[in-house]
Amino acid sequence: MELEAFVAVAEELHFGRAAARLHRGQPTVSDAVRRLESTLGGRLFHRTSRRVSLTDLGEALLPDAHATLAQLRRFQQRGRSLATGNGNRATLVVAHAEYTGHQLLLRCLPQLRDLFPDVTIVPEAMPTTAQLAALRAETIGLGIGWATGDVTGVRARVLSTERFMALVPATHPLAGHAVLSASELSTTGLLTWPHQINSGLCDRLLSAFHIGGADLRIIRTADSVHAIAAHVAAGTGIGITVESALDHQPPGLRIIPLTGPSTTADQVVLTSTEPSDTATALRDLLLHASAESRSTDQSAPHAFPNAAMPSSPMTTASP
Repeated sequence: MELEAFVAVAEELHFGRAAARLHRGQPTVSDAVRRLESTLGGRLFHRTSRRVSLTDLGEALLPDAHATLAQLRRFQQRGRSLATGNGNRATLVVAHAEYTGHQLLLRCLPQLRDLFPDVTIVPEAMPTTAQLAALRAETIGLGIGWATGDVTGVRARVLSTERFMALVPATHPLAGHAVLSASELSTTGLLTWPHQINSGLCDRLLSAFHIGGADLRIIRTADSVHAIAAHVAAGTGIGITVESALDHQPPGLRIIPLTGPSTTADQVVLTSTEPSDTATALRDLLLHASAESRSTDQSAPHAFPNAAMPSSPMTTASP
């Protein structure tokens, strides 16, 4: 319970929302976090009456917490398989970060199941930094996340280059723009993903504003593009997401691409340095499906009339 409480609070940055997510009372979650902090001998969160944020210790331990919970779920899955007489079945844990293109994974998993009918496939939501730790610890077989700096001991291949997109109310003064630069958003309150869920995306977005000489004013974060769109529709601010996370045109909102340096991010497929046959097959299926999707998108009108598609070719990241 302590690790689950830590991860939930770290991702929600709110004890009440973390408690609701875990279907526990807020005092139970607070007590669990305090017990873990007592065991570790340090504080995981800065707490005030208005704000919760991770300490340096919390930031450092969050990927390990995700990897440990993934290992625990794998242990439980293995135990259930043994108890039901299916202990000899191999398991492939497939991790995917928030805001990645889930449609691509949904297309490929049935094909993988046909190729490896005796393998149990376990999808697992997990931030990119936690995927890297889990791959090194061999607790997952493959991950889909966002390019980040340190991929030592892990193989990364680029699935797609995704453009940052702004979600703007149709009545907003900026809604008529074909594209938006960082400087045009400099004085605007923005809603986007939490740093602890997608640090690579946050760093990339911060770089775009820094290069453009603009101030990045994030006034609220949300762990899904649907939550961001809801806040934008309510007039809270302008949302920032990536194109792969958009599966429909939110009513009443305009989707406008960001333009300028560092306004794209690479979506990557991650494996260990010596992946299993199943992980290798899924990686190749994902790369092939991504190439097909780009070819289709370039030859057909885009689903969102006011959103341009990037046309960067697929490349290979650190092998």
